[in-house]
This record gives sequence, structure tokens and C-alpha cells, in this order.
Amino acid sequence: MKSFLAKKEQVEHNWVLVDANEAILGRMAASIAPILMGKTKPTYTPHVDTGDYVVVVNAEKIRLTGKKEQMKEYDYYTQYPGGHKYVSFADMLERHPEKVVELAVRRMLPKNKLGSMMLKKLKVYRGPEHNHAAQNPQKIEL
Repeated sequence: MKSFLAKKEQVEHNWVLVDANEAILGRMAASIAPILMGKTKPTYTPHVDTGDYVVVVNAEKIRLTGKKEQMKEYDYYTQYPGGHKYVSFADMLERHPEKVVELAVRRMLPKNKLGSMMLKKLKVYRGPEHNHAAQNPQKIEL
């Protein structure tokens, strides 16, 4: 019996809608990452992007458990001497809630070119409106 290996041309990408209202960040990201990778499909092939597009709405309403809301920090480097900066979770959620969700999902994807392609299929929006109604995304509960 031969093994099935999907080819790039054969893959059909669907659209999925996820509502992040009162969702826990890590659990939501852990559910979104396999959808982007294609692991929820029977045609999953490790070296081909078989995943679906994911639209996340209400990113500003996510939450963390325990003391993580006060303790979690995001860091970045400005490429200048002494330019190691830190941003608290509360500030990041206030200014860029889309980036909070994107970073959580990005860290659960493969760290290669294929992972970068998978991340481009993630669309995150601050509020309940999104501009992908034409793609008719199917709403799922996580």
C-alpha cells in the first residue's frame, strides 16, 4: 500500500473563523496552530502547507490565567547599544492585541520557511468585524 503525500497544487484551503472573546490565550493558540499546519485534515503532509486560513476576531478580549497578566513581558531589541526593551502584557494588549495573538501562535509553528508561510494564513482583528466575509469562513468553537 502506498502512502499519500499531498502536492501543493492539490491542497484546498478552507477559511475558519475563531472568536477570541474571553478565550485563554495559550489554549486558543494551541488550537489554532494545528489548523494552520493542516494537522486536523486527513491529507496532512509535513513538507507541504496543507492548513486552512484562520480569522481571529475580538483579539482585545483575550485573557490569561493566574498572575501572568501582571508578570508576562514581551521583549525586543532596537539594534542600538543598550536597546533591549520590555513591554508588559497589559500595554501590548492595549496597543496591539493582534500582535499578542500572532506571537502566541507563531511560537507554536515550525521555525522554518514553511512556518512563515503558515503564519501568513492567520488574520487577526481587534474587534468583531473582519473583511473576509467573501471567503465565507466557517465559525468553530475552541
